[in-house]
Amino acid sequence: MAAPAAKAPHAPALEMRLSVPVDGTLNDVAVELATKLAEFLGAESASIGGAIGMLTSRVASAGENVTFEFRHIGRELVIRAHCNGRSAEERRPLTA
Repeated sequence: MAAPAAKAPHAPALEMRLSVPVDGTLNDVAVELATKLAEFLGAESASIGGAIGMLTSRVASAGENVTFEFRHIGRELVIRAHCNGRSAEERRPLTA
């Protein structure tokens, strides 16, 4: 049996991607997912909705779709938003 491949130290321990429209209730899914991930990983989660809103406003306009990437890298939760070639990032330290 082959041994599992070794993981690079900078490789994400968790990586999740979610695309949602900027407008409407599906954007709330991104906020809820980010909040749950922050809580699970041990990051501060109270202001995560504001962070998602800020990232969205930096990269997308009404009627567009925004893609969020959630990554657990080292001792941080990294949230990156992408839309039509624009991107923004928020990093949250993990305490747990």
